Amino acid sequence: MNTLKEGDKAPSFEAKDEQGNIIKLSDYKGKKLVVFFYPKANTPGCTLEACNLRDNYAELKSQGYDILGVSADTEKKQANFKKKFDFPYPLLADEDKVVINAFGVWGPKKFMGREFDGIHRITFLINEEGVIERVIDKVKTKDHAAQILSEL
Repeated sequence: MNTLKEGDKAPSFEAKDEQGNIIKLSDYKGKKLVVFFYPKANTPGCTLEACNLRDNYAELKSQGYDILGVSADTEKKQANFKKKFDFPYPLLADEDKVVINAFGVWGPKKFMGREFDGIHRITFLINEEGVIERVIDKVKTKDHAAQILSEL
């Protein structure tokens, strides 16, 4: 797994969100962006993380950040997840793992004694110039916004 690091240029990407809209990194040129990768919509940890970001959305926006969530779920699953929890930010349906692989968050994982390949829960903070300012690889799902805001 070759995960991007602080100081790396964020990869240019294009993917569909939960409504089928094309979202590109270039849409956020001149803005700060939180890109959080999560394994699967509607699972306990992913729900805690996404809801924590939702609950602190106003504070993150006041610090100048937009938010994008990314998983390999289908548009339909992402749409249901967003609707169920009323997320104010887009969720990318990266079924082909183009964005996931570009950021280097796909790789071997262990869960309950078994090994498999999957999405690692990692968040990237990208500055206005498209450079990764910070990588959070030990995400606290219940308190993720505080992890992000503590460094600002």
